Amino acid sequence: MPSVLPDGDPVPESGELPGGALATLGERPFGFYVHIPFCVTRCGYCDFNTYTAAELGPGASHQDYADTAIDEVRLARRVLGDTALPVQTVFFGGGTPTLLAADDLVRILRVIDAEFGLAAGAEVTTEANPESVGPRSLETLRAGGFTRVSFGMQSAREHVLRVLDRRHTPGRAAQAVQEAKEAGFAHVNLDLIYSTPGESDDDWRASLEAAIEAGPDHVSAYSLIVEDGTKLAARIRRGELPMPDDDVAADRYLIADELLSKAGYGWYEVSNWATSAAGQCRHNLLYWTGGDWWGVGPGAHSHIGGTRWWNVKHPAAYASRLAAQKSPAHAREILTSDDRAIERVMLELRLADGFPLADFAPRVRPAVAQALTDGLLEVDAFKAGKAVLTLPGRLLADALIRDLT
Repeated sequence: MPSVLPDGDPVPESGELPGGALATLGERPFGFYVHIPFCVTRCGYCDFNTYTAAELGPGASHQDYADTAIDEVRLARRVLGDTALPVQTVFFGGGTPTLLAADDLVRILRVIDAEFGLAAGAEVTTEANPESVGPRSLETLRAGGFTRVSFGMQSAREHVLRVLDRRHTPGRAAQAVQEAKEAGFAHVNLDLIYSTPGESDDDWRASLEAAIEAGPDHVSAYSLIVEDGTKLAARIRRGELPMPDDDVAADRYLIADELLSKAGYGWYEVSNWATSAAGQCRHNLLYWTGGDWWGVGPGAHSHIGGTRWWNVKHPAAYASRLAAQKSPAHAREILTSDDRAIERVMLELRLADGFPLADFAPRVRPAVAQALTDGLLEVDAFKAGKAVLTLPGRLLADALIRDLT
């Protein structure tokens, strides 16, 4: 089932933000995340805030969802006031955003543009399952202002897709990439998952080769995480499937970096590769570099000027709040300067651009020196003295970053 929301401080019904959050509004890049919480079926590994038709219950529907999301966009404009906030990036995620009609997705985007204004050259992405789109819907999205599409491929092997409870056939993702290109999308991503129980090195190589052959300009590769409460976790607990092995995952990462690098993809974040700077996901870079964003939708998280909040989880509760002209926020937290400094290290150090050596807190500098000695970090002279993860450092990124915060 969907993950549990964290506790936090109460949020005013108006959604009003603390003055400190608004004081520097407009100084950082600003974007929107739009959560579409619908799926046809629940994948066995997924713990995202998503709902099948049987789980929705009364008070929420696909048909009304675009209008409800638009109500929150208009709430965002009221809360943020008259400050000029040209929207640099918009990301429709889920769930499966493309279970909504393409016209509905375009309609939400048009209201974001009308209320805030899209910046020149704004990046507008939608996630999609390969089977949830076709040439006509992709053409509608492209004509409506979407510039990027991200397909959940996960694997090219049928038995791996079955373990993940994915519904598409192995070749459908590559076909969808071609359809997106023909619709005019210059930027296309394929998401892959490695270390699925039953997957071999040869299976993983075949998936990478199929993704590269499809010709997207961006590939994301994530190690499978077994989340408590999921169907996959229950199957592993019962002994039906083996637990993914960390050493195997490390080997798979090395295979990914080798094949993607040879094919002309450069890593720019630990789990992300692109063929050029233009192909990098600017919305995710906004997250990783401390930008501001408003998250629309049930369970969506937002961040403005050091204040972070998250919406109520269920679509019916979300719709009810907005219908009553109340903020759908469940709770919030105001980050301290120390919190923000730690999060900056956690996020920026994952990037190929690195983190300035001089900005590490004095208390962690011995650990930084040790990481340099151990070959987990290197100082890139071409990046003004920034510490950058080496390939071994990327393999140990989570543990290393904990040591450096």
